[in-house]
Amino acid sequence: MNDFNNPQVKNLPKHLKQYIVPQHYERYNPINHAVWRYVMRQNYSYLKDVAYYPYIKGLARAGLSIERIPDLRTMNDHLAKIGWGAVTVDGFIPPVAFMEFQAYRVLVIAADIRQIHHIAYTPAPDIIHESAGHAPIIADTDYNNYLSYFGSIGAKAMFSSKDHELYEAIRKLSILKEDPNASPAEIKKAEKKVAFCQDNLGDPSEMALLSRLHWWTVEYGLIGTLENPKIYGAGLLSSIGESVSCMQEDVKKLWYNLDTVNYSYDITKEQPQLFVTPTFQNLIDVLEAFADTMSFRKGGAESILKAIECKNPCTAVYSSGLQVTGVFTDIGLSKDDELLFIKTTGPSALSFENKQLAGHGKDYHAGGFSSPVGKLKNSQKALEDFSEEDLQHEGIIIGNEAQLIFESGISVNGLVKDILRKGDKILLLSFEDCLVKTAENQILFQPEWGIYDMAVGEKVVSVFCGAADKDAFEEIAHVSETKTIKISYSDREEALYELYQKVRDIREEDSHFEELKSVFESLKNNFRGDWLCALEILEILEQHQIQEDLSKEIKIYLQMKAAVEPELKKLIEDGFSLIANPVTQLIIQE
Repeated sequence: MNDFNNPQVKNLPKHLKQYIVPQHYERYNPINHAVWRYVMRQNYSYLKDVAYYPYIKGLARAGLSIERIPDLRTMNDHLAKIGWGAVTVDGFIPPVAFMEFQAYRVLVIAADIRQIHHIAYTPAPDIIHESAGHAPIIADTDYNNYLSYFGSIGAKAMFSSKDHELYEAIRKLSILKEDPNASPAEIKKAEKKVAFCQDNLGDPSEMALLSRLHWWTVEYGLIGTLENPKIYGAGLLSSIGESVSCMQEDVKKLWYNLDTVNYSYDITKEQPQLFVTPTFQNLIDVLEAFADTMSFRKGGAESILKAIECKNPCTAVYSSGLQVTGVFTDIGLSKDDELLFIKTTGPSALSFENKQLAGHGKDYHAGGFSSPVGKLKNSQKALEDFSEEDLQHEGIIIGNEAQLIFESGISVNGLVKDILRKGDKILLLSFEDCLVKTAENQILFQPEWGIYDMAVGEKVVSVFCGAADKDAFEEIAHVSETKTIKISYSDREEALYELYQKVRDIREEDSHFEELKSVFESLKNNFRGDWLCALEILEILEQHQIQEDLSKEIKIYLQMKAAVEPELKKLIEDGFSLIANPVTQLIIQE
């Protein structure tokens, strides 16, 4: 993997690197670059007045040019100066992975770019949204601190199995909407699948709720006052349609606070309301308030139940500091809903301070892990805090038989084989020839099953999604089997690309203007559906005040197209406006 000599990218763990794909810059065709140029010129022209002030200067700091799609090398060279990096991925990636990239201060950029018929807005992540939307605001220190902190919180969020189904449905729909060969029936079916998943989510998970806060800030956030807000959300900054419509009065503006978590969103539609924060510090304050409700800060039985519903590897942290990673499948509860024991099934691992304990990886605990939670009966002190003298008093001596009875009634009888201590805390007791059962004589572990490793801890103080030591656990998170469409081009399409390239060459070389007439004739005769190339020709003619008759002909041609094709009306009129008020910088200056 190419890390572009960027410290943040170089520092990514292997379980995140699996999502990274090459940018393949050579695959961008001349229309792709023209789409980028049109959107960036619109953005520069319009957003300089409505975007949060760091946006325009942030374009340069992120290594972005008006003229052509950015390459990862240039972006990483620039982002490294502000402590960030960038990688390209294949469309939507799971939210938990997206969050963790943010925590590592790496911007995730979809390698593809929107098709020309989605030039104003696309539901799919693309390089315009990710680089021209996210990257410029990262130049603001307060904001990029919020972004990375959000990532660190989001990476621990519990998600449900239904969240995963919705993610796959949204990913498929976004891909189909960018596939020029997708049939209306396919798209309709995918839309129904998304609607079904959204309607049947049940109570939203931590990740679903956190994703709402992410959406209403990082993607669709406004900052300032309700009367005069500025845009900082990447979804708005990268949409030349919604960045305008969002400022209309019919889009409600509400203060951003913890209540925002109750507002769901639909990525395929314009948003009926947006949220305004007075400062970026307020974003951190709201995030902190929400984080206090999450399993990684609360622990206990409710958090383990969320891990069970997740059906993916999660980590429970005992009050001793011992971390148990695995797919949780069962718990024991008292009449007062106090946690009595926890159980994982399948490969599991034990860690401390996010480092796997020697000899306690998923190969050793291949069949799962189960252990009591709580204090020993008639003991004033938690077992994890026992001194050597306390252990002696309770008969917990290596090489001796011991009997431990918990307040819950769970009993552990076996030969003490080992005592693992870290600092002043006991983490683990290992037994041979061990029998573990509940007060009701339910067998939890039998001697013939081998060594019994008993976790030590009065409480489970934290539960979070994923492994404690991800690299040691070799956690290969889910990579969707639904891939974005890699389009192959027909001879006719290649011919159109040649026309776009010729116009670009003429503009950049500032010569051969006489060839523009033949290019337009070819467009008019063979590519009646195109409008952007004709607009670029008109731009050159108007800029140099040449070939007045051709300029007039193209203008009438485009005006007629706008009149009979309503979906192009605003795009063409905005193009005329750009020609009248040109954005001429090839590279936006700081």
